[in-house]
Amino acid sequence: MLRVAIQMDPIESVDVRSDTTFMMAMEAQTRGHRQWVYDFRTLALEDGRLFCRARPVTLRDSQGDHVDFGDPVRLDLAEDVDVILMRQDPPFDMAYVTATYLLETVHPGTLVVNDPSEVRSAPEKLLATRFPGLQPPTLISSDAEALADFHARHGDVVLKPLHGAAGSGVVRLKAGDPNLEALVEIHATGSRDPLVIQKFVPAVSAGDKRIILIEGEPVGAINRIPAEGQVRSNLRVGGRAAAVDLTDRDREICAAIGPTLKERGLIFVGIDVIGDYLTEINVTSPTGAQQLKRFSGIDAAALMWDAIDRRLA
Repeated sequence: MLRVAIQMDPIESVDVRSDTTFMMAMEAQTRGHRQWVYDFRTLALEDGRLFCRARPVTLRDSQGDHVDFGDPVRLDLAEDVDVILMRQDPPFDMAYVTATYLLETVHPGTLVVNDPSEVRSAPEKLLATRFPGLQPPTLISSDAEALADFHARHGDVVLKPLHGAAGSGVVRLKAGDPNLEALVEIHATGSRDPLVIQKFVPAVSAGDKRIILIEGEPVGAINRIPAEGQVRSNLRVGGRAAAVDLTDRDREICAAIGPTLKERGLIFVGIDVIGDYLTEINVTSPTGAQQLKRFSGIDAAALMWDAIDRRLA
């Protein structure tokens, strides 16, 4: 039996039919592991020891009646816990970064999935740039002139916030579109983060593939098909999930990045592939495991816990 603490958004509000973290927790419960959930804002570092205020949970596969809580406890995350799942959703802001610093004080004595220092060092749209030849033409910058030059050279492009998630803020700009300057200005009023501008890949109309990798090995994929007339395929903004097989190109991409993911302690990862191109490497709280099991029978949560068992052994 393992003692598992899950750092996540409120478990009361998850959709048990689609939420990957809930699936991970249900699998842990099936294996007899003891579990608590906590909000990252309850983390407290005192005299070199990291604590959180957590609630034990018992789970059921029944939407709206899916969790019972025990009495809150104060957990010493170095002494009372074997595994921490870092699964709160982005934004990848300074609060998120600070949580990685705090969790780094107990890892690897307490195994944090994914490794918090590597999560901090692997912003999802930046990590993909470390693998030349896998991405479509891409520029990351806050410089309006550089962004405009890229747009002029490549014509049809997609603009998105560097640390955005779930399709938030993604805009397509066709060749000659005059709105780039205004969009850069609007982004700058609320953020000092750079923007990502990327050559538009027409194959997105056929879907944006989410491939799940465990310990750097691909276990399966789902396709996320955008709604008619839309460029965003994320499930949270109206994309539709569908079954899909891995192609030779998908496996080539996974083979190129997989050893790095494993070496860096990024145990559970979801990458996004459009056509022949890698667009993102998601390491914070990747999703898609429930849809993958529904379409293919592949249980990525069970495979993740098997990987954790091997790490602890």
